[in-house]
Amino acid sequence: MRGARLTRVFMDTAVTVEVVQPDDGQPSAEACGEAIGRAFMWFAEVESACSRFDARSELRRLTLSPGRPVPVSPLLFQAVNFALTVAESSGGAFDPTVGGPMASRGFDRDYRTGDRHCPGVTADADASWRDVLTDPEARTITLTRPLLLDLGAVAKGLAADLAMRELEGFPGSAVEAGGDVAVRGVNRQGQPWRIGIRHPRQPGALCAILRLSDAAVCTSGDYERRSPTDGGSHLLDPRSGRPAQALASCSVVGPSAMLADTLSTAAGILGPAQAIPWLQGHGVEALLVTPDLQRYTTAGFARLAQCR
Repeated sequence: MRGARLTRVFMDTAVTVEVVQPDDGQPSAEACGEAIGRAFMWFAEVESACSRFDARSELRRLTLSPGRPVPVSPLLFQAVNFALTVAESSGGAFDPTVGGPMASRGFDRDYRTGDRHCPGVTADADASWRDVLTDPEARTITLTRPLLLDLGAVAKGLAADLAMRELEGFPGSAVEAGGDVAVRGVNRQGQPWRIGIRHPRQPGALCAILRLSDAAVCTSGDYERRSPTDGGSHLLDPRSGRPAQALASCSVVGPSAMLADTLSTAAGILGPAQAIPWLQGHGVEALLVTPDLQRYTTAGFARLAQCR
């Protein structure tokens, strides 16, 4: 089988979209290109709705209106509502209202321009996910106090899921965004997709290799980005206000990229003892690696992976 593969940059990361074509050439090369273009469009759409770094984004406009219900797009409503669901499920270990503390730790630059963003509001220090109210019928979001949302753990997965919808009709397809991968069907060799999980302490090495079809795997690690102010992980424990230190990496395999991406972030804050039963309760599989390289897995992870 043949295929087409293109890479562009969105959300401060390289996004690669690949489709597999049958040997008979149908769908055509033109159809492949059009489908890939539509897939990339979703990353642009989600970024314009959910970015806290862009003053023109819908999320930033929401931030400027604390205390009143604000009508929002289906994209932003879905992202915020899902984030709040995971926040409640994790007991606040995951919290989308950490934008203010994240900005104060130096995560405040627009990757496209290098400019530091000014949120336009001073977030209350004790704001939490409980200060965000959603109304599904009116499709409004109310911030009950000044705060800054950060949807980084949700938006990339949401964009990948929406992009995958544009790639139906091919024998196989894959979307990779900064190491988070969603796949469907088979690769060009007619086999399940082969996906490596990066070793958190050995550059170029892998912890495991997965064989997947119709699934997503997302990894959150303390090596991805470090704070320019305190040198700590980009993962912030909202309960303590300090960088999370329980895990070096957490990889989650689930039915959607948004679910896997968000749960991997939450698990990195919970730590293995709490995260393993919590993840199993959500019906996903995971590999957790501690800073001293101990490994913890959910019950069904071994059937998916060749560990190294």
